[in-house]
Amino acid sequence: MASISGASISMTSFSRSSKLTFLTPSNGISSLRSVSLPIRGRSIPSLRLQKGASHFRVSCVQAKPETLDKVCEIVRNQLALSADAVVNADSKFAVLGADSLDTVEIIMGLEEQFGISVEEERAQSIRTVQDAADLIEDLLEKK
Repeated sequence: MASISGASISMTSFSRSSKLTFLTPSNGISSLRSVSLPIRGRSIPSLRLQKGASHFRVSCVQAKPETLDKVCEIVRNQLALSADAVVNADSKFAVLGADSLDTVEIIMGLEEQFGISVEEERAQSIRTVQDAADLIEDLLEKK
């Protein structure tokens, strides 16, 4: 449950797989400046929105390191990246040189590797290696 007061949001209940996305100012939360989240009964420090930023996203799905490593390997192989190319959780497919067809092929490789099926809607939301790893963890949990 969330409560909004002034320029902050406070969460009273937040699960491991919850995601929050705040777009400002178009959604009417133009004064949002911080978010506080308790996870597993412990509060984490407030997250602050940088001045001039127009997008604030909090994702608490935490993919396992081995899942993230496999996703990085699949992305590296699919895009034929050199061994010295940096591919990590924050790597954006577009920045790595992936076009829409490459992204579809990456998703297909992930489906095959992890034995999952990714719906088209959810596949379209994947922009980074972390997004892919988080989605995989979510689908494996539901399996």
